[in-house]
Amino acid sequence: MDNSKDLLKMVVKAADGRRASDIVALKVDQISPMADYFVIMTGGSNRQVQAIANAIVEAAHENGVEIGSVEGKNNAQWVLIDLGDVVVHVFREETRHFYNLEKLWSEAPDVDISQWVKD
Repeated sequence: MDNSKDLLKMVVKAADGRRASDIVALKVDQISPMADYFVIMTGGSNRQVQAIANAIVEAAHENGVEIGSVEGKNNAQWVLIDLGDVVVHVFREETRHFYNLEKLWSEAPDVDISQWVKD
């Protein structure tokens, strides 16, 4: 991966391929030293959350991306995947509403990912 935008594209495409819903990418580099982008998405069931997370991890491996950590995969309510410049949050819907990361990071501008997502 040449840059964090390429990494973001890889994550979005992998998630979309597993039918993640409501994928939101936030550009957080101006407000957080942790990452360039946060990606937040929803899976309809625990199994789907795990399948989405697995697809993202698999894509990272295939592209030689170093994976910092993967947390929460066992209970599958919220899986966090740290890919360095891109941090991915895969939620069950009710857990996503509860934590409301979009509101927490509301200063971060949205990234237009529509060209990477199939209808």
